Amino acid sequence: MRYFIAGGAGFIGSELAKALLKKEPNCEIIIYDNFSNGNLNFLISIPLWKSNIKIVAADIKDLERLTREMDNCDIVYHFASNADIAKAVADPTIDFYEGTLLTQNILEAMRINGIKRIVYASGSGIFGDTKGKIASEDYHPMKPISPYGASKLAGEALISAYCHMFDMNGIAFRFANVVGGNQTHGVTYDFINKLKINPHVLKILGNGEQIKGYIHVDDVINGLLNIDSIWNQNYSFFNLAPDDRITVKEIADIVIQEMGLDGVVCEYSGDMSWKGDVADITMSYEYAKRLGWKPTYTSKQAITKSIKEMLRKE
Repeated sequence: MRYFIAGGAGFIGSELAKALLKKEPNCEIIIYDNFSNGNLNFLISIPLWKSNIKIVAADIKDLERLTREMDNCDIVYHFASNADIAKAVADPTIDFYEGTLLTQNILEAMRINGIKRIVYASGSGIFGDTKGKIASEDYHPMKPISPYGASKLAGEALISAYCHMFDMNGIAFRFANVVGGNQTHGVTYDFINKLKINPHVLKILGNGEQIKGYIHVDDVINGLLNIDSIWNQNYSFFNLAPDDRITVKEIADIVIQEMGLDGVVCEYSGDMSWKGDVADITMSYEYAKRLGWKPTYTSKQAITKSIKEMLRKE
Protein backbone atom coordinates (compact mmCIF):
# COMPACT_ATOMS: atom_id res chain seq x y z
CA MET A 1 0.00 0.00 0.00
CA ARG A 2 1.05 3.57 -0.67
CA TYR A 3 -0.16 6.07 1.94
CA PHE A 4 -0.28 9.86 1.72
CA ILE A 5 -0.39 11.65 5.07
CA ALA A 6 -1.23 15.34 4.89
CA GLY A 7 0.10 16.90 8.06
CA GLY A 8 2.22 13.79 8.54
CA ALA A 9 4.86 15.52 10.67
CA GLY A 10 2.26 16.79 13.13
CA PHE A 11 1.11 15.40 16.46
CA ILE A 12 -1.37 12.78 15.22
CA GLY A 13 -0.03 12.32 11.68
CA SER A 14 3.45 11.35 12.89
CA GLU A 15 2.00 8.76 15.28
CA LEU A 16 -0.04 7.29 12.43
CA ALA A 17 3.05 7.06 10.21
CA LYS A 18 4.85 5.06 12.92
CA ALA A 19 1.84 2.78 13.42
CA LEU A 20 1.45 2.11 9.69
CA LEU A 21 5.12 1.16 9.40
CA LYS A 22 4.81 -1.16 12.38
CA LYS A 23 1.73 -2.79 10.84
CA GLU A 24 3.11 -2.89 7.27
CA PRO A 25 6.93 -2.54 7.31
CA ASN A 26 7.14 -2.54 3.52
CA CYS A 27 4.41 0.00 2.84
CA GLU A 28 5.22 3.31 1.17
CA ILE A 29 4.45 6.56 3.01
CA ILE A 30 4.44 10.12 1.70
CA ILE A 31 4.64 12.57 4.62
CA TYR A 32 3.43 15.93 3.29
CA ASP A 33 3.77 18.87 5.69
CA ASN A 34 4.59 22.58 5.58
CA PHE A 35 6.03 22.31 9.11
CA SER A 36 3.99 25.18 10.52
CA ASN A 37 2.91 22.78 13.28
CA GLY A 38 4.82 19.68 12.28
CA ASN A 39 8.23 18.80 13.68
CA LEU A 40 10.92 16.48 12.33
CA ASN A 41 11.63 15.39 15.90
CA PHE A 42 8.20 13.72 15.94
CA LEU A 43 9.49 11.40 13.20
CA ILE A 44 12.76 10.57 14.94
CA SER A 45 11.93 6.85 15.34
CA ILE A 46 11.09 6.45 11.63
CA PRO A 47 13.93 5.26 9.34
CA LEU A 48 13.72 8.29 7.04
CA TRP A 49 16.68 7.04 5.00
CA LYS A 50 14.63 4.13 3.64
CA SER A 51 13.35 4.39 0.07
CA ASN A 52 9.75 3.66 1.11
CA ILE A 53 9.57 6.87 3.20
CA LYS A 54 9.38 10.28 1.59
CA ILE A 55 9.04 13.64 3.30
CA VAL A 56 7.70 16.53 1.25
CA ALA A 57 8.08 19.97 2.82
CA ALA A 58 5.37 21.84 0.94
CA ASP A 59 2.02 23.55 1.41
CA ILE A 60 -1.30 21.94 0.54
CA LYS A 61 -2.38 25.28 -0.94
CA ASP A 62 0.08 24.50 -3.77
CA LEU A 63 -2.36 22.32 -5.71
CA GLU A 64 0.07 21.54 -8.53
CA ARG A 65 2.76 20.24 -6.14
CA LEU A 66 0.18 18.44 -4.03
CA THR A 67 -1.27 16.65 -7.07
CA ARG A 68 2.17 15.62 -8.27
CA GLU A 69 3.29 14.22 -4.92
CA MET A 70 0.01 12.37 -4.35
CA ASP A 71 0.25 10.42 -7.61
CA ASN A 72 -0.17 6.62 -7.29
CA CYS A 73 -1.21 6.68 -3.64
CA ASP A 74 -3.91 4.30 -2.40
CA ILE A 75 -5.21 6.07 0.71
CA VAL A 76 -5.02 9.71 1.81
CA TYR A 77 -5.02 10.62 5.51
CA HIS A 78 -5.87 14.27 6.08
CA PHE A 79 -4.68 15.84 9.36
CA ALA A 80 -3.67 19.25 8.05
CA SER A 81 -5.43 22.25 9.58
CA ASN A 82 -4.97 25.21 11.88
CA ALA A 83 -4.42 23.58 15.26
CA ASP A 84 -5.26 26.53 17.50
CA ILE A 85 -8.97 27.38 17.78
CA ALA A 86 -8.27 30.67 19.57
CA LYS A 87 -6.25 32.09 16.65
CA ALA A 88 -9.51 32.92 14.89
CA VAL A 89 -10.16 35.71 17.41
CA ALA A 90 -7.33 37.72 15.85
CA ASP A 91 -7.60 36.20 12.35
CA PRO A 92 -11.15 35.04 11.53
CA THR A 93 -10.10 33.79 8.08
CA ILE A 94 -7.38 31.40 9.27
CA ASP A 95 -9.63 28.34 9.44
CA PHE A 96 -10.86 28.86 5.89
CA TYR A 97 -7.38 29.16 4.38
CA GLU A 98 -5.74 26.66 6.74
CA GLY A 99 -8.69 24.27 6.90
CA THR A 100 -11.53 24.31 4.39
CA LEU A 101 -9.35 25.28 1.43
CA LEU A 102 -6.84 22.56 2.26
CA THR A 103 -9.59 19.92 2.25
CA GLN A 104 -10.85 21.17 -1.12
CA ASN A 105 -7.34 20.94 -2.60
CA ILE A 106 -6.76 17.45 -1.21
CA LEU A 107 -10.01 16.21 -2.70
CA GLU A 108 -9.25 17.82 -6.03
CA ALA A 109 -5.78 16.28 -6.12
CA MET A 110 -7.38 12.92 -5.36
CA ARG A 111 -9.92 13.38 -8.16
CA ILE A 112 -7.22 14.28 -10.67
CA ASN A 113 -5.11 11.28 -9.65
CA GLY A 114 -8.02 8.86 -9.48
CA ILE A 115 -7.46 8.11 -5.78
CA LYS A 116 -10.60 6.76 -4.12
CA ARG A 117 -9.99 6.57 -0.36
CA ILE A 118 -9.66 9.35 2.23
CA VAL A 119 -9.60 9.37 6.05
CA TYR A 120 -10.32 12.77 7.58
CA ALA A 121 -9.57 14.14 11.05
CA SER A 122 -12.65 16.04 12.18
CA GLY A 123 -13.48 17.00 15.76
CA SER A 124 -16.03 17.71 18.47
CA GLY A 125 -16.18 21.37 17.39
CA ILE A 126 -18.60 20.49 14.61
CA PHE A 127 -21.40 19.93 17.16
CA GLY A 128 -21.29 23.37 18.78
CA ASP A 129 -23.06 23.95 22.08
CA THR A 130 -25.11 20.81 22.66
CA LYS A 131 -26.94 22.29 25.67
CA GLY A 132 -26.13 19.28 27.83
CA LYS A 133 -27.27 16.70 25.29
CA ILE A 134 -24.98 13.82 24.30
CA ALA A 135 -23.38 14.33 20.90
CA SER A 136 -23.86 11.02 19.13
CA GLU A 137 -22.75 10.51 15.54
CA ASP A 138 -26.26 11.47 14.40
CA TYR A 139 -26.63 14.50 16.67
CA HIS A 140 -28.32 17.48 15.01
CA PRO A 141 -28.55 20.30 14.27
CA MET A 142 -24.83 20.94 14.17
CA LYS A 143 -24.15 24.60 14.96
CA PRO A 144 -20.40 25.25 15.32
CA ILE A 145 -19.53 28.23 17.50
CA SER A 146 -15.99 28.71 16.16
CA PRO A 147 -14.50 29.09 12.67
CA TYR A 148 -12.44 25.99 13.50
CA GLY A 149 -15.58 23.92 14.10
CA ALA A 150 -17.20 25.38 10.99
CA SER A 151 -14.15 24.49 8.91
CA LYS A 152 -14.16 20.89 10.16
CA LEU A 153 -17.88 20.57 9.37
CA ALA A 154 -17.29 22.09 5.92
CA GLY A 155 -14.55 19.53 5.38
CA GLU A 156 -16.94 16.69 6.17
CA ALA A 157 -19.50 18.14 3.75
CA LEU A 158 -16.93 18.46 0.96
CA ILE A 159 -15.76 14.89 1.44
CA SER A 160 -19.34 13.61 1.38
CA ALA A 161 -19.98 15.55 -1.84
CA TYR A 162 -16.83 14.31 -3.58
CA CYS A 163 -17.53 10.74 -2.49
CA HIS A 164 -20.96 10.83 -4.09
CA MET A 165 -19.97 12.82 -7.18
CA PHE A 166 -16.74 11.01 -8.01
CA ASP A 167 -17.23 7.51 -6.55
CA MET A 168 -14.80 7.95 -3.67
CA ASN A 169 -14.89 6.37 -0.22
CA GLY A 170 -14.49 8.70 2.75
CA ILE A 171 -14.26 8.19 6.50
CA ALA A 172 -14.44 11.10 8.96
CA PHE A 173 -13.31 10.61 12.54
CA ARG A 174 -14.56 13.14 15.06
CA PHE A 175 -12.08 13.21 17.90
CA ALA A 176 -12.63 14.34 21.45
CA ASN A 177 -9.74 16.47 22.77
CA VAL A 178 -6.62 14.53 21.79
CA VAL A 179 -3.67 14.49 24.20
CA GLY A 180 -0.22 12.95 24.15
CA GLY A 181 3.47 13.63 24.57
CA ASN A 182 3.91 15.50 21.28
CA GLN A 183 0.86 17.75 21.45
CA THR A 184 1.63 21.33 20.44
CA HIS A 185 -1.37 23.06 22.01
CA GLY A 186 -4.20 22.40 24.43
CA VAL A 187 -4.88 22.86 28.12
CA THR A 188 -2.22 20.50 29.52
CA TYR A 189 0.41 21.88 27.14
CA ASP A 190 -0.46 25.44 28.15
CA PHE A 191 -0.50 24.70 31.88
CA ILE A 192 2.91 23.00 31.80
CA ASN A 193 4.49 25.89 29.90
CA LYS A 194 2.89 28.53 32.14
CA LEU A 195 4.12 26.78 35.28
CA LYS A 196 7.64 26.47 33.91
CA ILE A 197 7.68 30.25 33.58
CA ASN A 198 5.96 30.94 36.90
CA PRO A 199 5.69 27.93 39.26
CA HIS A 200 3.75 29.94 41.83
CA VAL A 201 0.72 31.21 39.90
CA LEU A 202 -1.34 29.48 37.19
CA LYS A 203 -3.65 31.74 35.21
CA ILE A 204 -6.60 29.81 33.79
CA LEU A 205 -9.03 30.93 31.10
CA GLY A 206 -12.61 30.45 32.28
CA ASN A 207 -13.80 29.41 35.73
CA GLY A 208 -12.25 25.94 35.73
CA GLU A 209 -15.62 24.19 35.47
CA GLN A 210 -15.33 23.54 31.72
CA ILE A 211 -15.85 19.80 31.35
CA LYS A 212 -14.95 17.59 28.37
CA GLY A 213 -13.63 14.21 27.36
CA TYR A 214 -9.93 13.73 26.60
CA ILE A 215 -8.61 10.89 24.47
CA HIS A 216 -5.00 9.72 24.31
CA VAL A 217 -3.43 9.67 20.85
CA ASP A 218 -2.77 5.92 21.21
CA ASP A 219 -6.54 5.32 21.31
CA VAL A 220 -6.97 7.57 18.29
CA ILE A 221 -4.42 5.59 16.28
CA ASN A 222 -6.16 2.33 17.20
CA GLY A 223 -9.36 3.77 15.77
CA LEU A 224 -7.68 5.00 12.59
CA LEU A 225 -6.23 1.57 11.90
CA ASN A 226 -9.54 -0.21 12.46
CA ILE A 227 -11.13 0.71 9.12
CA ASP A 228 -10.69 -2.26 6.78
CA SER A 229 -14.31 -3.37 7.14
CA ILE A 230 -15.89 -0.01 6.23
CA TRP A 231 -14.35 0.82 2.87
CA ASN A 232 -17.41 -0.65 1.19
CA GLN A 233 -19.40 2.38 2.36
CA ASN A 234 -19.53 5.55 0.26
CA TYR A 235 -19.09 7.96 3.17
CA SER A 236 -19.14 7.26 6.91
CA PHE A 237 -18.36 9.08 10.13
CA PHE A 238 -17.38 8.04 13.64
CA ASN A 239 -16.87 9.65 17.02
CA LEU A 240 -13.77 8.66 18.98
CA ALA A 241 -14.17 9.64 22.62
CA PRO A 242 -13.61 8.38 26.18
CA ASP A 243 -16.37 7.12 28.45
CA ASP A 244 -16.01 9.98 30.93
CA ARG A 245 -15.12 13.65 31.28
CA ILE A 246 -12.87 15.83 33.42
CA THR A 247 -12.90 19.51 34.41
CA VAL A 248 -10.18 22.07 33.70
CA LYS A 249 -9.72 22.52 37.44
CA GLU A 250 -9.07 18.79 37.85
CA ILE A 251 -6.55 18.95 34.99
CA ALA A 252 -4.75 21.85 36.69
CA ASP A 253 -4.48 19.81 39.89
CA ILE A 254 -3.00 16.84 38.00
CA VAL A 255 -0.44 19.03 36.20
CA ILE A 256 0.63 20.66 39.47
CA GLN A 257 0.97 17.26 41.14
CA GLU A 258 2.91 15.68 38.26
CA MET A 259 5.30 18.66 38.16
CA GLY A 260 5.91 18.23 41.89
CA LEU A 261 4.86 21.79 42.77
CA ASP A 262 3.41 23.05 46.05
CA GLY A 263 1.46 26.17 46.92
CA VAL A 264 0.45 27.04 43.35
CA VAL A 265 -2.30 29.69 43.25
CA CYS A 266 -4.83 29.17 40.44
CA GLU A 267 -6.26 32.42 39.10
CA TYR A 268 -9.39 32.11 36.96
CA SER A 269 -10.60 34.67 34.42
CA GLY A 270 -14.13 34.29 35.80
CA ASP A 271 -16.16 33.48 32.70
CA MET A 272 -17.38 29.96 31.99
CA SER A 273 -15.13 29.78 28.96
CA TRP A 274 -13.60 31.82 26.13
CA LYS A 275 -15.03 32.76 22.75
CA GLY A 276 -15.28 29.76 20.43
CA ASP A 277 -14.76 27.17 23.15
CA VAL A 278 -17.49 24.63 23.87
CA ALA A 279 -17.32 24.51 27.66
CA ASP A 280 -19.48 21.44 28.25
CA ILE A 281 -19.72 18.55 25.80
CA THR A 282 -20.25 14.80 25.99
CA MET A 283 -19.64 12.57 22.96
CA SER A 284 -20.77 8.97 22.52
CA TYR A 285 -19.10 6.53 20.14
CA GLU A 286 -21.78 3.98 19.23
CA TYR A 287 -20.67 3.61 15.60
CA ALA A 288 -17.03 2.95 16.55
CA LYS A 289 -18.18 0.53 19.24
CA ARG A 290 -19.90 -1.56 16.56
CA LEU A 291 -16.51 -1.90 14.86
CA GLY A 292 -15.03 -3.24 18.08
CA TRP A 293 -13.25 -0.01 19.11
CA LYS A 294 -13.25 1.28 22.65
CA PRO A 295 -10.91 3.61 24.52
CA THR A 296 -8.13 2.13 26.63
CA TYR A 297 -7.85 5.17 28.90
CA THR A 298 -10.30 7.29 30.86
CA SER A 299 -10.01 11.06 30.51
CA LYS A 300 -8.02 11.28 33.75
CA GLN A 301 -5.71 8.46 32.69
CA ALA A 302 -5.20 10.02 29.25
CA ILE A 303 -4.42 13.42 30.78
CA THR A 304 -2.02 11.94 33.35
CA LYS A 305 -0.26 9.79 30.74
CA SER A 306 0.17 12.76 28.38
CA ILE A 307 1.57 15.00 31.13
CA LYS A 308 4.10 12.33 32.11
CA GLU A 309 5.10 11.96 28.44
CA MET A 310 5.56 15.71 27.96
CA LEU A 311 7.61 16.09 31.12
CA ARG A 312 9.72 13.00 30.37
CA LYS A 313 10.46 14.30 26.88
CA GLU A 314 11.89 17.47 28.37
